[in-house]
Amino acid sequence: MLLRIFVDVCLPILALVGLGWGLDRIFGLDLKTLVKLNLYLFVPAFILVRLSTSDLSGTVGLKVVAFTLCVILAMGAASWIACALRRQPPGQRYAMKLSTMIYNCGNWGIPLMTLAFSELGPVVQVFVLATMNLTGFSLGVFLANAGSSERKGLFLPILKQASPYAILVALLLRASGNPLENVVFIWVPLNYLADGLVGIALITLGVQLSQTKPPPPVGNLGIALAIRLVGGPLAAVALTWIFGFRGEIAAILILGAAAPTAVNTALLAHEFKADSRFAAAAVLYSTLLGAVVVALLLAALRAGWVPWAVG
Repeated sequence: MLLRIFVDVCLPILALVGLGWGLDRIFGLDLKTLVKLNLYLFVPAFILVRLSTSDLSGTVGLKVVAFTLCVILAMGAASWIACALRRQPPGQRYAMKLSTMIYNCGNWGIPLMTLAFSELGPVVQVFVLATMNLTGFSLGVFLANAGSSERKGLFLPILKQASPYAILVALLLRASGNPLENVVFIWVPLNYLADGLVGIALITLGVQLSQTKPPPPVGNLGIALAIRLVGGPLAAVALTWIFGFRGEIAAILILGAAAPTAVNTALLAHEFKADSRFAAAAVLYSTLLGAVVVALLLAALRAGWVPWAVG
C-alpha cells in the first residue's frame, strides 16, 4: 500500500515540483507572474468549475463542512499553543498557523480518496474541498497578510481575492441548474483552466523552492509538520466520534485530515511577502512525509484500530 500510494499519488506531485525547479534553474522564471496566474486565474477557474458541477446539498454534506472547520480550528489552536510555549514572534506564529490549518485536500486529497475509497471517497472530499477553498482564501489570506512585513490592512486583501467570489458564483450556478455550461465559449475555456491548475501550481511551487532555499525540518518547521501530519488525523479521530460519523465516511475524513500543507499557502505567503521560505518548506516536507503517514494511517484504519471508522 505504501509503494502504491507513493507511485500513484506522491511521485507525480514530486515530478511536477522537480520540473518547476529544473526549469527555473535553466531559464530563471518569473515567480511573481506565476503566483498571480495561480491566484487570480487558475485557482478561481478550478473552484468555479468543480463546485458548480458538484452536489453540495444534504445534511451529511453540511456536517462534513462543520467537521472540516473544526479540524482547521483545532490545528490553529495547536499551533497557537506551540508558539506560545516557545515564545515565538508574531511573524513566525502566523507562518506556522498558515502551514498547519490550510491543507491540501484538492490535488492531494482527491487522488488519494479515489485510490483508497473509490466510490464514496471523492464524493465526501468535494465537501472538504469546498470548505478548504473558502477558508484558504479568507482566513489563509488574513494569516499571510498579518504575518507580512508589508501589511496591507486587515480585510481589504481578502476582498481583492478572486476565489471567494468564484465560490459564490459556483453556488449560484448550481442552484440555477448551471446554465453557464451551455455557453460554450465561456465554459470550455474555464474547463481548460481548471484542468491546468494542478500542473501549474506544482510547477510554481518548484520554481519557488528553487528561488528560496528551504530550511531543514527542525525547530518551528518540525513542530508545524508534526501538527499537520499527526495532529490533523488525531483531531479527526475525536471529531468523527463527536459528529457521529461511522464506518467508511469516518475513515475517509480521518485519512483526509492527514493531508500535507496546501500549495496555496506558499503562493499566498509569496504574494503578501510573508515567510514564504517557511511556507514553501512546509509544503515540500509535508508532501514527502505525507505518503508514509497516509499509508500507515490507512493500514491502521483497515485493521480496525479506530472501531467506529473501518473502511
